[in-house]
Amino acid sequence: MSTVQPRNSAEQASRGSAKRRAAPEKATPTTSRGPRSLPRMLGIFDVIARSPDGLSLAELSSQLKSPKSSLLTLLRPLVAANYLSHTDGRYSLANESFVLATNIISARKFGSVVRGLMGGLQKVCPETIVLAVLDRQAQTVMYMDVLESPKVIRYAVPVGTTRPLYTSSAGLLILAYQDKEWRERYLRHVRLKALTPRTITNADQLRRRLSSIRRNGLSVSISEAVEGATGVAAPIFGSDGALLGALLIAGPTDRYNREGQAWGELAKDFAFQTSRAIGFSGVQTKPGN
Repeated sequence: MSTVQPRNSAEQASRGSAKRRAAPEKATPTTSRGPRSLPRMLGIFDVIARSPDGLSLAELSSQLKSPKSSLLTLLRPLVAANYLSHTDGRYSLANESFVLATNIISARKFGSVVRGLMGGLQKVCPETIVLAVLDRQAQTVMYMDVLESPKVIRYAVPVGTTRPLYTSSAGLLILAYQDKEWRERYLRHVRLKALTPRTITNADQLRRRLSSIRRNGLSVSISEAVEGATGVAAPIFGSDGALLGALLIAGPTDRYNREGQAWGELAKDFAFQTSRAIGFSGVQTKPGN
């Protein structure tokens, strides 16, 4: 749970939390669908990736020390899904494997680039800086990375925290930049429950708010998700112009009341720098109306 709290008390609470010991798992028989199938599948990718000319079934069986019949159960769907190709009796990487590898490398680059710029932003605005992304399945905003403010009184929130899209500044921004069909489907089904007295609980009012965010390229939430806390969020775009996430500055509302204009300008500036570093051309594509 995020709060605006003294730094020392948060650290003491963190040190005092106890870790739960996980119960031992029961042994599961080895089958093609059991827990050992995943390491075996990863092993297939590993040995094939190290073999430019591909490997035969016999060679795979020998290197992985696995029966041919078990390997075939895994290989056939990988070939059908175009992760592997099977030509002249040899298995090699196919197009979907390269797409997956590219996505993994891009995600790693995205995180490292944003982290560096988050540090630069905090030097000029010593509040809590957050990278927020959409959890599409859960329909929430998730705090992927957090750089906590060095100030004694600050906004404190752990990595992995989620918020409803309709409350926090980052959630509202990410919702605003979804296409119209996705937004409307979300608004038809979501229960707009008040988290604070300032939370928007009217769908038409929320639609107007989202339109304003898209026009301004900035989202501000004052005590809408957490009482006494304010967030200012700006969009981060990928090389194709698609929204990747939100760069969020968060802190106590009383400091925002004194410095709010600077927060907004800095959030937009550093979010744009992040977008350019990732490959955004600088020509912002218009989100769905």
